[in-house]
Amino acid sequence: MEKDQLDLMNEEIQVAINPQTALNTHERINTVYSGEVVKIEPGYAKVVLETTEVMRADEVGLVHGGFIFSAADFAAMVAVNEPNVVLASCNCLFLAPVRVGDMVEFEATEHQKEGRKRNVTVRGYVHEIKVFEGEFKTVITERHVLRLDLLKNIED
Repeated sequence: MEKDQLDLMNEEIQVAINPQTALNTHERINTVYSGEVVKIEPGYAKVVLETTEVMRADEVGLVHGGFIFSAADFAAMVAVNEPNVVLASCNCLFLAPVRVGDMVEFEATEHQKEGRKRNVTVRGYVHEIKVFEGEFKTVITERHVLRLDLLKNIED
């Protein structure tokens, strides 16, 4: 067997052993503001947010917490990775300030499944400093949340 064939076979074996999970949710999110997915596995996601000048909240360089929350929420959605996952509630802590230029790594782990409900813990770090921690409660809807007939249940 030729070297190219062996290399291709080895690559196929590695993919079979460590399959890449495809992104099935929030495919059109603006990654500039919500972070970039760098790792995705069933029930787990890592999202990295590179903070920029447009996220600046003051003259010292503090990043507005809304950007931090957006990236954490995105990480939670990717950990669930269902097309119609939506956020139902969140309890979160902003533990340390983030500055313009910081790279924030968010790790999201799904830890509870109950029917269509999923609970996801998200932690955000700048280097080894934990800057964010949150518990995200999500729901997987049958159809896209904007296509649900919410009034139908009230009228019946």
